[in-house]
Amino acid sequence: MVTFPNAKINIGLQIIEKRSDGFHNIASCFYPVGWSDVLEIIPAAEFSFSSSGIEIPGDPAKNLCVKAYELLKHDMDLPPVAMHLLKIVPIGAGMGGGSADAAFVLKLLNTTFHLSLSTFDLENYARKLGSDCAFFIENKPQFCYEKGDQFADISLSLKGKYIVLVYPNLHISTAEAYAGVTPQTPDVNLSEALQRPIPEWRHCIKNDFENGLFLKYPVLPQIKEKMYEKGAIYSAMTGSGSTIYGIFEKETDLQNIFAPFTVWKGEL
Repeated sequence: MVTFPNAKINIGLQIIEKRSDGFHNIASCFYPVGWSDVLEIIPAAEFSFSSSGIEIPGDPAKNLCVKAYELLKHDMDLPPVAMHLLKIVPIGAGMGGGSADAAFVLKLLNTTFHLSLSTFDLENYARKLGSDCAFFIENKPQFCYEKGDQFADISLSLKGKYIVLVYPNLHISTAEAYAGVTPQTPDVNLSEALQRPIPEWRHCIKNDFENGLFLKYPVLPQIKEKMYEKGAIYSAMTGSGSTIYGIFEKETDLQNIFAPFTVWKGEL
């Protein structure tokens, strides 16, 4: 069985307070986009995990895909599988690629082996793997709060709009991003701001990580400004990573403009 774990963007990201467990309470809108990895899982004589494409740092045995399998196997009678991940979505880019991979492992195992796990069950397993993993179970636009693992439905659709994502080949760790931000009570109600016309978002919806990271990495605000120059109706950094996206009314090819970087475009 093959599936395609997709990335997400953050439309607004407010860092509200640090929690007693070391995490942060946030407010954000998570929105799925089509930039995807490729994940294959097949029954096998013994368990194995392999990957190709972008090199994944660290011990493969500690990959989130492996952890997702082990998490279910602890509670279920799962047979061994051979798992292969073609890694396409950049790492440390703020798009939740690794979280999506883990969530899609849970979903694919559930369907392949008829585990009869509900959406509620799958989200609870996903929360054990990472703060934004649970989002990718339903994989639809959501208003996210607490650690980013609690959701409220939101009536936001960008259908018919186009997106360009630019990853400047710059890996930013979550720890590095949080080191440059001071949690604070937001002065804008994000859920209300998201209901405004998209061109107004530029003035009221922001990613709190931008302040610190834009000073440290000048290429980031340069990309954002170029997005607006080329007609974006909204542009921002996504997550705690370095990817900048622009939302456009019509399909826009900026590959030549951002030639040194990794660029993806698609319809929302």
